[in-house]
Amino acid sequence: MARQRRNVNTAGVGTNSNNINNTNNTATASSPQTPTNNNSKSTKNSGKHKKNDSNSTHSSGGNSGSSSSTISSSTSGANKNKGANKKRSSFSLWPQLMLDKWKTLIGFVCLGVASYFGYLGYLETRVNTPFDNEKMVTRSGLDDPERYWGSYRPLTYFGMKTRDPHSLVMGLMWYTPSNLGHGGRGIRHWCEIGDNLDKYGWTHHDGRTFGVQEIHDLPFELKTSFIKYPGGRKLGGDWTARVSVRNVTKTWDHSISLIWYVALDERTNGHIRYLSNDNSPEAGVYGETLGLGEFKLRFQPIKGRILHKSYLSTVAPSLSKLKETVFSHFRVFTDKRDNRFVGLPGEMISQNGVVAADPNFIAIQITAEVDFTMDIIYQSTSGHSNENVSKPPTGRAFTNALQQKLSEFDKRFEDTFHLFAEGYSANEIKFAKYAVSNLIGGIGYFYGTSKVKSVYTKKPVPYWKAPLYTSVPSRSFFPRGFLWDEGFQALVISSWDLDIALDIMCHWFDLLNIEGWIPREQILGVEALAKVPEEFVVQHNTNANPPTFFLTLDKILTHHKKELSVKGRLDVLERLYPRLQTWFAWYNTTQRGDELGTYYWRGRNASSETELNPKTLTSGLDDYPRASHPTNYEHHVDLRCWIALAARVMSDLSDILGKDSSKYYETASFLADNKLLNDQHLSPFTETYADWGLHTDGVVLKRPQVTKQNLKKYQQQQLEMVRVVMKLPERQYVDTTYGYVNLFPFLLQILDHDSVFLGKLLRDLRDPNVLWTNYGLRSLSKSAPLYMKRNTEHDPPYWRGPIWININYLAIKALHHYGTVEGPYTALAREIYNELRENVVGNIFREYQRTGYLWEQYDDTTGQGKGCYPFTGWTSLVVLIMSEQY
Repeated sequence: MARQRRNVNTAGVGTNSNNINNTNNTATASSPQTPTNNNSKSTKNSGKHKKNDSNSTHSSGGNSGSSSSTISSSTSGANKNKGANKKRSSFSLWPQLMLDKWKTLIGFVCLGVASYFGYLGYLETRVNTPFDNEKMVTRSGLDDPERYWGSYRPLTYFGMKTRDPHSLVMGLMWYTPSNLGHGGRGIRHWCEIGDNLDKYGWTHHDGRTFGVQEIHDLPFELKTSFIKYPGGRKLGGDWTARVSVRNVTKTWDHSISLIWYVALDERTNGHIRYLSNDNSPEAGVYGETLGLGEFKLRFQPIKGRILHKSYLSTVAPSLSKLKETVFSHFRVFTDKRDNRFVGLPGEMISQNGVVAADPNFIAIQITAEVDFTMDIIYQSTSGHSNENVSKPPTGRAFTNALQQKLSEFDKRFEDTFHLFAEGYSANEIKFAKYAVSNLIGGIGYFYGTSKVKSVYTKKPVPYWKAPLYTSVPSRSFFPRGFLWDEGFQALVISSWDLDIALDIMCHWFDLLNIEGWIPREQILGVEALAKVPEEFVVQHNTNANPPTFFLTLDKILTHHKKELSVKGRLDVLERLYPRLQTWFAWYNTTQRGDELGTYYWRGRNASSETELNPKTLTSGLDDYPRASHPTNYEHHVDLRCWIALAARVMSDLSDILGKDSSKYYETASFLADNKLLNDQHLSPFTETYADWGLHTDGVVLKRPQVTKQNLKKYQQQQLEMVRVVMKLPERQYVDTTYGYVNLFPFLLQILDHDSVFLGKLLRDLRDPNVLWTNYGLRSLSKSAPLYMKRNTEHDPPYWRGPIWININYLAIKALHHYGTVEGPYTALAREIYNELRENVVGNIFREYQRTGYLWEQYDDTTGQGKGCYPFTGWTSLVVLIMSEQY
């Protein structure tokens, strides 16, 4: 009801601002009473002006009279003339007075119109105005030399770049000559599901100094690795990368073509050039950029025989077109023995006979006989003569250094997760290392601008340009940042490296605008943009995403409290605090429902004709069934629980930082009040927690009948299926649907430990006819009307049955909590905890053994992996489940 009153007042402000000329727009927006006060003030001022006009008239009359008395010699005549002049003056000033009033009124109207449009302009700019000028990220680029270079290109199978906005990039492509097809088919570069690789991913990666990756592209197995050597240098140090290839099937393919390239970003300030063996004792790429200074890149064969070597130096149109650039320049070469090879033509920087500027793309191709190993050596040469530059280790020295890194990683992994001590097998521990390493190795560094839109902008506008250091859910399908994914992913990262997790959070909160909104999907840079369909590019500032960073903060404040007191980590939280306040306030105001204590996700399409149940993308649960007819009086139980969690964490953080926590504590207590929760979200018919809205189960997808009108419109095309409402919707609980959303009071531990409804929820959880499977909790009950139903004829079920690991992690975490708090359901919670934990871990491990991947979701009937792969975003939470770190 408070929101309704606020809306009434706001409407009053709008009405007054249209009728009364109030120039203080900021005050009007913030104080509903201001327009009333200004009106009375304007009335008083108007009276004051009238009074002054009257005095002015009398004074004018007096002056006229004084002039007449000077001319007249008769006192009585002067008085008569004075009266006459006064009368004439009054008549003559009346039109002038009216004119002045009209001028004043028109001036006020013009000022009001100008203020109105000025305020609209101000509202238009708020969506892309940063929170403030103080950045959360204080150490980046060369200020953090240990993390300057890295495998920060997760969309490639193997790529290197720096944490610099306009870094040059390096990377690997490869192909088997016998499999090279039309349009570059067969060339591996970006991680693509369509490449059908048998397995790939980082087996070891510490996020700072080294990484090892295995790629199975039968008949070959490739191993890529790198070690960084900061060496105290100011320009990011040196590194050595290794690419090894062996044939694991002994088939007829005995050669492979490896391509290592260097490319400049469109805005990289620098140049690169290739020097061949004829021009230099050490062939390779030499260059200089503003961030790197002078450098050279050399190639050293370690094992195997090179069959053919070639290079390309040219101008590529974009970083998103490197593979196409290579393929378009392929030529066929013949050696002295008449062996034919596909290779690159060398210098190709002239276009239409005109020599272009310096090349921005250099690719070196080596076709070799397998087994083959090659080292790529990057050296920073600024400030050093050629004689005294120490070279990074290669060959056996690199092998020994890598072995040392692997040993250190294994020890640190056990010290962190204690899996050997927990009794896990060597293969299970190897699987866990893959899960963590591929998450850490999937951290990317992006730079660019998002496209955003508000209700005040007619068209999408650019966000400010910014960097983003973030992990990605899937290197093949989602190689970019997602807000709610990152909160889950940071749970794992914070266990491995707390400073990396905090740095990721800082980068995300540098994207907070002045309203308190963060775009939920970050598509920064030309490479990221090339992987995203156009309809998902624009972000709307009314749309939220679950604030999962509060889960991360909760874990940090609970399990890493001692670590916060060192390395300035508390200072990071201190600087983060005002942004968290604004972020929380944005959720608590923009996502409110029509009753105090209720909330609903914005962004559902009420006019959709083709969706069985309009999606709620903003909730993160996409097609999970909500009220069939979206309205602004929906109540979403999951969002209410997210806000309750956020308020509790803000209260805890405020206490740690010595801030006033009272308002957050009161909000958390209010939203955690089980009586209020039951009044607003507990269905009296099913005794389950549910959404509220305008709903009917009587909806189906049907193909429209062919008529003369639509036959002419669609001609020979088949008409798309549309939703048909078989029964009119009513305001009611959405209680015939049961699944993940209904569990949120339990998942986020809002339910009291002695609530009778907790007992019912636990029993429903364990029921095989509802959510329980031998592989984890399914997302939607088998008895729900939309279980495994398509949302459109083109969209298969997504959150309507399959098993998702992030929600299973929350369920296991909650069971662990309720299983340790003494109450009537402690034993039951502990029993279900052990069963569910074993089912989830066992199934993910078995599927990894069978397929070589972690998956986006798992089938609720077979347990088999589904969706995209590798998905080492929140599926990597399996390691925290194994180690019982909640």
